Amino acid sequence: MQQLDLFPTDLHLRCIDPIENRRRFYSLSIQKTLFGEWVLVREWGRIGRSGRLRSDLYPTAGKALDALSELARKKRRRGYYALEAA
Repeated sequence: MQQLDLFPTDLHLRCIDPIENRRRFYSLSIQKTLFGEWVLVREWGRIGRSGRLRSDLYPTAGKALDALSELARKKRRRGYYALEAA
């Protein structure tokens, strides 16, 4: 039984510092592949521009969620914050 609904599978972070001219975004998304694996898709870059994209495969949803949580923790320590839900 999957319980992905309890954990965020999409996360959008940004880091804005006008003094340093820093306007960055970092997006994380967990998706299931056609072959039953799970992929953590990351996109990052400057706000208003197309970003870089990276996909990492994981054998289970739990491993992908662990990776998402760890990356989010590291980004928050570097000044990124989550966007408010609309």
